[in-house]
Amino acid sequence: MAAKCTLLVLVLISTSILSIADANKNWGNGGAGGFWGYSPRNMTYTSNTLVVGGSQNWRFGFNYTDWSIKNAPFFLNDTLVFKYDPPNDTTFPHSVYLLSDFQSFQNCDLRRAKKIGDVNEGGGDGFRFVLKRWQPYYFACGQHHGIHCKVGLMKFAVWPLIRSFY
Repeated sequence: MAAKCTLLVLVLISTSILSIADANKNWGNGGAGGFWGYSPRNMTYTSNTLVVGGSQNWRFGFNYTDWSIKNAPFFLNDTLVFKYDPPNDTTFPHSVYLLSDFQSFQNCDLRRAKKIGDVNEGGGDGFRFVLKRWQPYYFACGQHHGIHCKVGLMKFAVWPLIRSFY
C-alpha cells in the first residue's frame, strides 16, 4: 500500500513539474510587453476567415481533406467561405451539406445531412459558415446523390479548437 501511495505522489509531482515547465517555456524570451518580458505566443484575438479551397474555391476534383489539413488548426468562431459558380452550361452545380457523423462522412451518406448551401449560394462572395461550437463538422458536396463527395473529393472535416492566448 505504501509503495502505491509513493508511486502516486511521484506521478503527481512529476506531472505538476512538467505542467509548470510547459506553461513557462517562453517566460524569459525577451519579447515585448508582458510580465518580465514574457509575451504570449498567440496574441490574435480575432477570428480567421478562410475561403474553402483557397484560390481553387469549391470545385470537383480538388482534395479538400488535404486543404483542411494544410490550413489547420481551425478555431471557434472562424468563418469558412464557400465559393462556387452558380449552375450554367459550362460548370457542374455544387452545394454544401453538413453531414451528421463520421460514418456518414466516410460513406458520403447524405440521408441525415443538412443542406447549408444551395447551388446558387456560392456565387459572388460565396456564403459564410461560422464554426460556433466545439464539435466536429463534416462538409460535403451533395450534388448527384453524393457523387461529387465520393469521386470528386469534395468533402472535408474540421474540429475547431478553443483559441488559446498563452
